[in-house]
Amino acid sequence: MGNFERYLSLWVALCIVAGIALGHLVPGLFQAIAAAEVAQVNLPVALLIWLMIVPMLLKIDLGALGQVKEHWRGIGVTLFINWAVKPFSMALLGTLFIGHLFAPLLPQEQISSYIAGLILLAAAPCTAMVFVWSNLCEGEPHYTLSQVALNDLIMVFAFAPLVGLLLGVASITVPWGTLLLSVLLYIVIPVVAAQLWRRSLLATGGEPALARVLGRIQPVSLLALLTTLVLLFGFQGEQILAQPLVILLLAVPILIQVYVNAGLAYWLSRRLRVAWCVAAPAALIGASNFFELAVAAAISLFGLNSGAALATVVGVLVEVPVMLSVVRIVKATKPWYEGQAGA
Repeated sequence: MGNFERYLSLWVALCIVAGIALGHLVPGLFQAIAAAEVAQVNLPVALLIWLMIVPMLLKIDLGALGQVKEHWRGIGVTLFINWAVKPFSMALLGTLFIGHLFAPLLPQEQISSYIAGLILLAAAPCTAMVFVWSNLCEGEPHYTLSQVALNDLIMVFAFAPLVGLLLGVASITVPWGTLLLSVLLYIVIPVVAAQLWRRSLLATGGEPALARVLGRIQPVSLLALLTTLVLLFGFQGEQILAQPLVILLLAVPILIQVYVNAGLAYWLSRRLRVAWCVAAPAALIGASNFFELAVAAAISLFGLNSGAALATVVGVLVEVPVMLSVVRIVKATKPWYEGQAGA
């Protein structure tokens, strides 16, 4: 690990501060960047995510995807966490913290909207950024790709009824444009592009050529991650400075849920003797959220200036630094995991 990667936590902290400061100092610039979107999907951020995930996708040999059936226990763990635990645990945490413990500190008319936003956030498993987290913890790439594709398929059918059940709303307007465009942008296009590039490299220079390219573009991936962080915090710089207490309080149930769900997925994987290279991304997939879909659904259902929209945005803000901390935890505990998992 080079010096740049070793001090990644420091660069993340600096990017958060820089994003908030720049968002406050030059709000017009960030508003213009934020406006470059289609169906609530920000195109500059989508481009940065491509730069982040292509290095991992370049490592994937689609011909080896058949081997993923060996990791069926890891897939089962993640499906259980994503669809049977995470949305319901967030409904419980949101009601406990926002509806009761923190209620005196929050605008009373927005409390139910805040809880709805948290539920929307938890009901959508992450798509694009999971590739980044899995790559950082050296997770099994074929498992990660298969799990993300499976979650996307389930989301098409389960997102609306699940959210409707938890919110008590008879009819949920699913932002289909956001969902389908995100799958196209974050899965289909980068997978196809990476596979074409991989085949070209292997045809012209073999494995050494592929290894050289991967070594060169890895720093680009991390720089794109940090740039994305600056943009995300810059987009919300004014909100953070205007409502710091509300944002801090909304972050509490999100943080608890991330660590609890990641820990549960990691523990279940260990109990089921899942290989660490699968357990690590399983924990990350189980904990992270598809924030583009959550934000779009909140705006569609409750409005741009609603508490629900703000709650989903808080999920966006904490996603990168918190998931990086989960990456650090699973990597640090690898000896412990493998010591007993293989016993």
